Amino acid sequence: MNSVYTTYSQLHAAIDAGESGRTILDPATGEPVGHAPAHTVDDLERAVTTATDSQRAWAALSDAERCAYLEQAADAVEGAAEALAELVSREQGKPLSGPGARFEAGACSAWLRTTCSHDLSEETVVDDGETRAVLNYRPIGVVGAIGPWNWPMMITVWQIAPALRMGNTVVVKPSEYTPLSVLGLVEVLNSVLPEGVLQVVSGDGEVGAALSTHPRVGKVMFTGSTATGRKIAEASAASVKRLTLELGGNDAGIVLDDADPAEIAEGLFWGAFINMGQTCAALKRLYVHDSIYDEVCAELVKVAQNMPMGVGLDENNVLGPVQNQMQFDIVDRLVTAATDSGARVLLGGEPDRDAPGFFFPTTLVADIDPANPLVVEEQFGPALPIIRYTDLDDAVEQANSLDVGLGASVWSSDRARARAVAARVEAGTVWINSHGGVDPRIPFGGIKQSGYGVEFGVDGLKSLGVPQVING
Repeated sequence: MNSVYTTYSQLHAAIDAGESGRTILDPATGEPVGHAPAHTVDDLERAVTTATDSQRAWAALSDAERCAYLEQAADAVEGAAEALAELVSREQGKPLSGPGARFEAGACSAWLRTTCSHDLSEETVVDDGETRAVLNYRPIGVVGAIGPWNWPMMITVWQIAPALRMGNTVVVKPSEYTPLSVLGLVEVLNSVLPEGVLQVVSGDGEVGAALSTHPRVGKVMFTGSTATGRKIAEASAASVKRLTLELGGNDAGIVLDDADPAEIAEGLFWGAFINMGQTCAALKRLYVHDSIYDEVCAELVKVAQNMPMGVGLDENNVLGPVQNQMQFDIVDRLVTAATDSGARVLLGGEPDRDAPGFFFPTTLVADIDPANPLVVEEQFGPALPIIRYTDLDDAVEQANSLDVGLGASVWSSDRARARAVAARVEAGTVWINSHGGVDPRIPFGGIKQSGYGVEFGVDGLKSLGVPQVING
């Protein structure tokens, strides 16, 4: 089907709250993008009531009927893809080109379709002639989806697509930094979904807290910081809510001594710098064997020097700004700590503080102490520390030394050897010769303080339902 929002101006007009709303600024230019409604806890209450009232009829549809709606929603997103891409580029900062805004819009429709491809047939647990037990998954009810500012549309779809397929209704709370793109996405989805099935509330932290503690919300899905995830886990105890928490990470990459530096350099670069490093499962600390350390550093510099940075609507750019002042300051502090310690800056390191926007140059830091703050704290930005090692056991120990474990990677010309090392790394996902690529067919989730629960695939779909066994 053709989307009713084929242009940016159409979509912007549909969601802009006018002067009465909160002004959202472009992180690349500082100019206004639009106005988001300042919803309140009362607005949230109305949204939860609507979702509750709509859930039974939505759950009464067959799985095939719900999937047909999600396929139509994917069609609508594809029809509005360019408008959505421009909106998220203006608001979040990621360029249209490269693995940026168009990539994010395309992922939204792909996730909707793939979520409907998972087989969730009834499972026969026991059938021995005397006992017959079958297992099915039933809807939870109302799901609260609280999303981040780094991939606002894509992660929202990760949350709502499986929730809707399972027969739940959803109330979405976007980040205060990037509400417009989520409002736009929901507007497009609701052009085909039944009324009341999907609600969005654009408010502050008080609204998010109210959603995470609401007695009629049966599950909360949250992607964001570990600190906020802890608060949600604590607050959920009173109502024993189900939770999926995808929290912070500080992903390690280990380059073995048999890797080809020139061959892996571009993969390493995008593993670290996709979305300006503002990705939960980005490569954030890189351990390289001493025998190829200098060559890997040199090849990374070559790649990084050829990646243009600037305003996202310029088709030539593949890197954009850091999304907000708070995150810019974190990256700035950590890079300063590295340079003050005597680490060697191979590229970048010093932003132009007089220029508009939150642009921080692509920064590569070598010969850095493994205990430096840039290594042990999550920078969530465009700065990669490169740590030299000589003993593989020591590198694995360092990779496992932190209290987070979202993703990791091992780089080698010998995949069997790389898999053996990967099995020793403490992370929810370990990639071989790549980093950070997620797939709607493959379960994804963290360990340690990177959260719990999985998303994607059949396992992620099941987490949006409650198991029911019929025995007899």
